[in-house]
Amino acid sequence: MAVRRVRRVIRKIDPWTVLKVSLVLNAIGALVFVLGVWVTWSLAVQRGIPEKAAEFFDNFSLVFTANGELYFRAVLLFAIVLYATLTGLMTLGAVLYNLISDVVGGVELIVLEETYLVPAPPRTTPVRPAVHTPGNGAGASTKTEPVATVSDSDTTRTEPVAAVDGS
Repeated sequence: MAVRRVRRVIRKIDPWTVLKVSLVLNAIGALVFVLGVWVTWSLAVQRGIPEKAAEFFDNFSLVFTANGELYFRAVLLFAIVLYATLTGLMTLGAVLYNLISDVVGGVELIVLEETYLVPAPPRTTPVRPAVHTPGNGAGASTKTEPVATVSDSDTTRTEPVAAVDGS
C-alpha cells in the first residue's frame, strides 16, 4: 500500500452550515445534560442523599430544601441558555475564522493519503517496435484516384471519378 503526503488548506467555513450543525449537536448535548441531571437526581433521592444533606446544613444553621421540581426548572433554563449561547458562539467563530483566513490564508493540513495500487504483471514477451511502410497490406495501392468537385445550389460535394485502367 503506497502512502503519499497531500497538503490541504482550509480557507472558508460556511457559517450557515456551522449554524445548522451546531444547532443539532448542541440540542443533543443539552438533552443529554438535562437527562443526566434528572437521572442523577432520581438516584440521589432514592438513596436519601438530599435529606442527609439538609440535616448536615441544619447543623450549621443553613437552610437547604430538597425541591426537585425547582432544581429541574433551573437545570432546564441553564441548558436552554447554554444551547443558545454555544450555537451563537460557534457561528460567530466560523465568521471570524473566514475573516482571519482572508488575511493569513487559512489553516494548512498535511494528510497522508493511502492508495491501493495493483502492480502490473511483468511482460514475458518482448515488445517489438511498430514498422510502417507504404503499401503494406492486402490490396493497398500507392496510386491516387482523381477527384471531381460537384457543386449543387445548396452543397458542395467531392466525389471520386472512375479511373481508367492503363493511365
